[in-house]
Amino acid sequence: MKQILPDIWQWSWFSDEKQLDFNGLLLVIGEHKILVDPPPMTTEARAVVRRYEPMDYIIITNRDHIREAAAYQSELKCQLRVPEADAAQMDVKPTKTYKDGELLPGGIWAIHLREQKSPGESALFIERGRGVLILGDALIGKPPGAVRMLPGEKYADLAKAKEGLRRLLKYNFDSLLVGDGSSILAGGKQQVEQLLSVTS
Repeated sequence: MKQILPDIWQWSWFSDEKQLDFNGLLLVIGEHKILVDPPPMTTEARAVVRRYEPMDYIIITNRDHIREAAAYQSELKCQLRVPEADAAQMDVKPTKTYKDGELLPGGIWAIHLREQKSPGESALFIERGRGVLILGDALIGKPPGAVRMLPGEKYADLAKAKEGLRRLLKYNFDSLLVGDGSSILAGGKQQVEQLLSVTS
């Protein structure tokens, strides 16, 4: 596990199937300790989490990023929050659901992204420093330093999906932390602008 920003740590689990890192985050924001989209932890990652116990929340960005959330919820005795629009399609029992525009613990804003792979796909925005945006499957960090959308067959309508992502540009962020691939610690918004400026 590596500290990538003040109060934010990231750990990764490599997916042979996807040939990508699946990333999880540990956020320590004020009195809140939060895990986001947690993949399996190494012994070293678990040791860092244990230093900050008790954990308060696990936040999931979409139905496909449950990963190890149920196991860690049980082990760490913390609350689980998932997008309202995906909850019925998830094989977990959340403590609570969240929806667009909701202010989550730690001052994290939930941003619902329409027309994505899953109906509840959400981004998380932390308005501190130069701004931090956390994405689940909305964009993939590949190649390192750039972002791309998922393969076209993952969407009902690729053009509408791309249009749905334009909402991200309303937020001021510099760091773009992705669930899959390589996160961008500086210049993240410019990479999103560049991707969305290319005609479909």
